[in-house]
Formats: sequence, C-alpha cells, structure tokens
Amino acid sequence: MTVALAHRAQEFGHCSCRVRYREKTSVSFFTVFIILLSIGSVSSSTGTMSFLDNNIHGNTPISGGGFSENLKFGYGYSSLRGKRASMEDFYDIKLKIVEDQVVGLFGVFDGHGGSRAAEYVKKNLFENLLKHHKFVSDTKVAIAESYQQTDQDYLRTESSQNRDAGSTASTAVLVGDRLLVANVGDSRAVICRGGEAFALSSDHKPNRADERQRIEDAGGVVMWAGTWRVGGVLAVSRAFGDRLLKQYVVAEPEIQEDVIQKGVDFLILASDGLWDVMTNQEAVSMVKSIEDAEKAANKLTEEAYHRGSADNITCVIVRFNHDH
Repeated sequence: MTVALAHRAQEFGHCSCRVRYREKTSVSFFTVFIILLSIGSVSSSTGTMSFLDNNIHGNTPISGGGFSENLKFGYGYSSLRGKRASMEDFYDIKLKIVEDQVVGLFGVFDGHGGSRAAEYVKKNLFENLLKHHKFVSDTKVAIAESYQQTDQDYLRTESSQNRDAGSTASTAVLVGDRLLVANVGDSRAVICRGGEAFALSSDHKPNRADERQRIEDAGGVVMWAGTWRVGGVLAVSRAFGDRLLKQYVVAEPEIQEDVIQKGVDFLILASDGLWDVMTNQEAVSMVKSIEDAEKAANKLTEEAYHRGSADNITCVIVRFNHDH
C-alpha cells in the first residue's frame, strides 16, 4: 500500500494537511494497522492532526477560509473523505500580489487510481502558472500551457510506475476583476449571478458527443462498463496523468473567461462527489444566503454526504465583495 503525506502551508497562515493512501490495494487489516502505528501524526504550523482521526472520521470535514488583502473577495474550503476508504481529493488556494494586482488562484483536484497525480498537480500547477512569463499579459495562454507543462512533468515522474494514476482539475484564477476558469475532467465550476446558477465548465465525459468524436479520431474507443469509459476503463475523457491512455485522455483545459461585476455573487468549485448528488442550482440556492464562505463550503460538503454521496467531497467557494 502506498502512503502519501501532503502537507504544505497555505497563504496567510492557512494550512492544508492530508494523509492519503492508494485505493483498491489488496492488503490485510494487520498491515494497515502496523503502517498507522509507524506513521503516528502529522505536524503543521498550526498544530497536529492525527492520521487516524482524518481517516476514521470520514464525515468530519477539514475546512478553512480567509480574505484577499484588498477585501474584494473571501474564500472558504471544505474537504471530506466521506464514504470512501481513502482520500484522493486535494485543493489549493494561493493569494499573491503580481504587478501590483491582487491575484487569487483556487483549485480542486480529484484523483483516480490513487492520489499520486492529484497530489502532484496540487503542488505544481499553480507554481508553474505563476512562473509563466505571460501570466498577466495573456493569462489564458499561460493557463493552457501550464496545464500541459504540469501534465508532461508528471508523466516523466511516472515512467517507473506499474499502475496508472490520474487527476481532474477545476481551477479559477482571479486577476483584478477578471475571472478565468479552466477544467479537465468532471470537477465543476459554477457561478451565482443574481441568485441563478451558471456553469462555467462542462464535464469531460467520454459520451459527450465532441469528446467521443475526439477520442475515436485518435484511434480510441468509448465503451459501456457500468458507465461510459475510455477504452472501457476510465470514466473521464480528459485528465492529468493516465499515462497508458494519454493518446486519448488529454490534459488540454477548456477555459472560460468572465468579468466580476455587480450581480456576480460567488463561485463554487467542487469535485464530482458534490455534483453526483445535487444540481448546480440546488448548490447555489443552498448557500446563497450564507455570507461566510467557509460555512457555505461546509454546508455543501455535509449536505452531499447526507444525501448519500459515495465519493470524496471537496468544495471551494469564493464570495465577491463589491463594496471594496
């Protein structure tokens, strides 16, 4: 069994801490117990979180939040292992000042085949994006090229692995009043405008007409195996990683750009553990009256869990303040 510890301090004193292990690995309970004893706990700058607590109490979310330096937006996150035996969701939040502009970067990454790919994307995607020479001048190009670079770098680290791992990504980048949302896979971005939900991303599923055509044009097949899958294996048509299916499962993001102006209330980024059990409008309606972004994120993950979501559930909410 592969054990990965993901521990990195967030901007402005917030901390993201995860202990994850690879799903669907055949090991005995005794082996698991010995590994847990040898690991103990994970220390962070804000305290200590027990590995046992994080994995046994799958219905207790890890959450946090904060505000931008200019108070133009606040954010909150909530991440819940849920009913899964392992945790393969990651999230990342970075707040920076770039060329005198407040920049916010927010991401949700949902791993499959283990947590390796999602953890790698969390650690490297935004770092690559911030270093891109066109980050401010042509942010859309910078995002597309940073997705591709991160995927290629990750695949090089995977050359000795026997089993494939991959990850979705749903990211939002705020540069001043510009919002750029990018996605690969079936994590989703939804914006609330005047109380109504508007999707800013479209899930990359193999049975989506244009995705199926792309895969077949590349020589691949889409087959039914409980759900529609690329080669009868993978239920998403775009992802980071997935080395053995890379010819068909690309990491090329679809990118939507919007302007944050009055009437745009908040943004939701979430893994499919949320969207499997509620519609875009249900999610927006449930939290539109909750001003605190962390409380709103917790509300959504807990509601998804109680509705019977069988997956990990991770949610990031960015709420815009038009009075500043």
